[in-house]
Amino acid sequence: MPSSLSSQLDAAWSRAGHPPLCVAFSGGRDSLALLHALASLRTAQRSLRAVHVNHGLHADSDAWAASCARWCAQWDVPLEIVTVQVDLRGEGLEAAARTARYAAFADILRAGERLVTAHHRDDQAETVLLKLLRGAGPHGLGGMRELRSLGRGQLWRPLLATPRERLHAYARAQGLHGIDDPANADPRHARSFLRQTILPQLHRHWPEAERALAHAANLQREQADFIDQHAASALDTLCRANDRSMDAAGWLALHPALRACVLERWLHELDLPAPTTAQRHELERQMREAAADRLPRIAWPGAEVRLWRQRLYAMRPQAPLSGAWSTHWHGARLALPDSGALYWHGSTTDATAFPTIRVDLNVRGLHFRPHGDRHTRALRDLFQQAAVPPWLRRRCPILYTPDGALLGVADLWTTDAGAALFGEFDLWPRWQRET
Repeated sequence: MPSSLSSQLDAAWSRAGHPPLCVAFSGGRDSLALLHALASLRTAQRSLRAVHVNHGLHADSDAWAASCARWCAQWDVPLEIVTVQVDLRGEGLEAAARTARYAAFADILRAGERLVTAHHRDDQAETVLLKLLRGAGPHGLGGMRELRSLGRGQLWRPLLATPRERLHAYARAQGLHGIDDPANADPRHARSFLRQTILPQLHRHWPEAERALAHAANLQREQADFIDQHAASALDTLCRANDRSMDAAGWLALHPALRACVLERWLHELDLPAPTTAQRHELERQMREAAADRLPRIAWPGAEVRLWRQRLYAMRPQAPLSGAWSTHWHGARLALPDSGALYWHGSTTDATAFPTIRVDLNVRGLHFRPHGDRHTRALRDLFQQAAVPPWLRRRCPILYTPDGALLGVADLWTTDAGAALFGEFDLWPRWQRET
């Protein structure tokens, strides 16, 4: 038994091309067996290290970190101990600790390195049951992936098809006694409740429950990957490159299973969180029922989606501008409230040589004559002609001299005075829009 786990890991590592490994080492029995088995492989020792995340959630947290350090010293494995702050706002304890832990892993992982975890078949079964009880679709029911990107490297779970008992048998044979975190047996945590109460009951009727659940996860993962391929192709067709907006009618016409996946993929590419199923259904309803002059908006924590001119726009939630906003711009990159930034573009490398100008937001009723135009125009009409989305118009930066002479509107229009000044320095304003 002791050699079988090492041989299994050695074979998996060889198939992977012998990348450098960093073991996620909690000090529990599973990760203890994993690290010991890898450390026993002479070929792996040269590129093996470990990381322990101290969450600081238990009185013995520091003692556990010290135990991990002693084991690693005994096996000649370099160890890095990372202390994290667990943010409990908005998440349960389990989810918040996991978020902090994986953020730390992503931060310390080196280029090309694999973070190895001891997740096994029983963990996969628990994950699938949790996802099922939360109403997940194929992506959630596919459980944990064996390999995915993480930071500058990859997260690797080579033991997902391995029963927990094989790791425990290895630990017993090697005389390894891991840290016993009481949180793992606390029924107040969902995963612990499943492990301690529900799965033992399932075993009485279905002794191979973990095997069956892991097999179901593999089938769901294959279907999820198939959907992902089609979602990527659909998003390429529906999404516009210049502003990343999406064709609303085309998205609504997709099959429901593909529609949800395309929306999540689109939001992920924009670094925005996905909505719940209920929120997505509300978005679909408002899109179908909206009159031509309405601007539907659906928001959820961290994101909002708007419909305008038959296209969907996603962005971070925008707080309304309470009034006029003004500042002086001295040449360095200028951050704007919820509307991106202003910077200079041109042949001059020192933008600080440009005269100080004034930047205003939420300007109403502006009329001016754009450079090269014979007529005075209303800014409102120019916005419509240039297809500037309504939610950006009040946040569009208006540029003035310090004494109030209009120079231009962002990088959209200049006045004659603005064109002369910008041309003199060969520096032209650029508006980096938040959306």
